Amino acid sequence: MASSTDKAARLEIQGHVAIITLNRPEKLNAVNAQLRWDLRAALDSVAVNQDVRVIILTGEGRGFCAGADVSVMRDRLDGHVVEPTQQQIQSEQVPLPIAIRSQPQPVIAAVNGIAVGMGLSMALASDIRIASEEARFASIFIKRSIVPDNGATYTLPRQVAPGIAAEMTLTGRIYDAKWASEKGLVNKVVPADKLMEEALALANEIAANAPLGVRVTKQLLYKNDEFQEQITRESAGNAYLSTTEDRAEAVRAFMEKRQPSFKGK
Repeated sequence: MASSTDKAARLEIQGHVAIITLNRPEKLNAVNAQLRWDLRAALDSVAVNQDVRVIILTGEGRGFCAGADVSVMRDRLDGHVVEPTQQQIQSEQVPLPIAIRSQPQPVIAAVNGIAVGMGLSMALASDIRIASEEARFASIFIKRSIVPDNGATYTLPRQVAPGIAAEMTLTGRIYDAKWASEKGLVNKVVPADKLMEEALALANEIAANAPLGVRVTKQLLYKNDEFQEQITRESAGNAYLSTTEDRAEAVRAFMEKRQPSFKGK
C-alpha cells in the first residue's frame, strides 16, 4: 500500500485499485488551484501505472466536492487577482472532467457528501457513481448567474432524461441520493459507513477482469464523444456572463449569505 498524505488530492494504492481523495474537508473539497494541480498530478501518476486497473474518486470529510472555491471568484471581482503560477496554468489546460474521462482506467465516483457545481461535473465524468445516503447533488451554476461548466451540459442529459437535466440546470435545486438513484444519476445508494466498502468491492470486481479488455471497453464507450467541444461552448457562455452585473451580484450575495437580486443586466 502506498499513499500521499499532505496534498489537496491524496493518492493511495491498494493492490490494483487507486483511491484518490479530494482533501480540503474544511471547504467541503471546493476546488482551488492547489486541489486542481494535485488532482491532475494524481491522475497523471495513475494513468501510467500499469498495476492500477481501477480508480476510486472520493472526498474527505462531509463533502465530495462543493464546486469551485467561490472565495477565489470574489477576489477576482474585487480586483485582487493573483498571477497564476506555471504549474497552475499547466493544470488548467485540460479541464478536470476531461482528465477523469480520459483516464485509461475506469473511474468510480464514491460520492460521500455534497456534489455540486464542478463536483457534479467530476462525478458525471466518472464512469460509475456510487452514492452515500448522505450524498447531495446540484447543478448550482444558475444560482451563480453562470451556465454549467466542465462538460455538465454534455454529460448530464446523457446520464438522465433531458427533462430531468433541464430541471436540475434551470432550478439549481439540491437533490438527495434517493432522488438521484431514481433518476439514474447514480448506480447505487448505500449507507455512509458502507460507501468505500461497496466502491472497493466493485473496483476489485472490475480489476479481476482482463486489464486490456477493460481499457479498450472504456475507450469504446466514449468513441464519438464531443465532450471537449461542449466544454469550449460552455466556456464561451461563461466568458460573456462573467462580465454581467448579475454575475457580480450572485458572487457577492453568496459570500454575504443573502438572496441575490438579479436585474437581467
